Amino acid sequence: MSRRSGILEFAVLGLLRESPMHGYELRKRLNTSLGIFRAFSYGTLYPCLKTLVGNGWLIEEPGSAPEDALAASLAGRRAKIVYRLTAEGKEHFEELLSHTGPDAWEDEHFAARFAFFGQTEREVRMRVLEGRRSRLEERLEKMRASLVRTRERLDDYTLELQRHGMESVEREVRWLNELIESERAGRDQRQSAPGDSAAREDTSEEADGLPRHRDATSSGGKPPERPGSPDPSADTGN
Repeated sequence: MSRRSGILEFAVLGLLRESPMHGYELRKRLNTSLGIFRAFSYGTLYPCLKTLVGNGWLIEEPGSAPEDALAASLAGRRAKIVYRLTAEGKEHFEELLSHTGPDAWEDEHFAARFAFFGQTEREVRMRVLEGRRSRLEERLEKMRASLVRTRERLDDYTLELQRHGMESVEREVRWLNELIESERAGRDQRQSAPGDSAAREDTSEEADGLPRHRDATSSGGKPPERPGSPDPSADTGN
């Protein structure tokens, strides 16, 4: 199984854990909720669904209303198939959620993993965030070294593009630092006052691992970079 198809299977299992869906609804959720899948087509999604059904992780069911299926049959159309997660599929997805290896830090896989952080254990979230930060810090170091070596040979526009790429990575590292500190703060508060319900209410947002005072935008009014967004300078160290 390729890395990209593995990401798609992970995302499909995660979405179906929330509720059963038919293929069109699944594709719409993949496009709108997980923007990294905008380029995926039905020709990619349905083979993935068939594979998951064959593995016993999903089952196919007819649409919820019998009269709709009958009407579709009389009109010569196929009734919509609803995909439902099985107990084995749920168990498999939970196993995938617990993985914290290097694949979880890569651009596209990290974005998919982050989208399901609400279903992920705190310690696993911490390991994935710290791994992602480490990977980006390594990338940033290579980009800086490459820029020093090639600065004199670059025209102004290429130089500006490389600086933009470095700034994008630096912003994501700062964002990861904030998330990691929020995770640590929530964990420390739970450990220091496990029986204090008032304290738990006061810090309920921090306990979810997100900064209490921040919204969807970072300081300065600009939205943070999407995790795993393409980096035009990511290969400058090669």
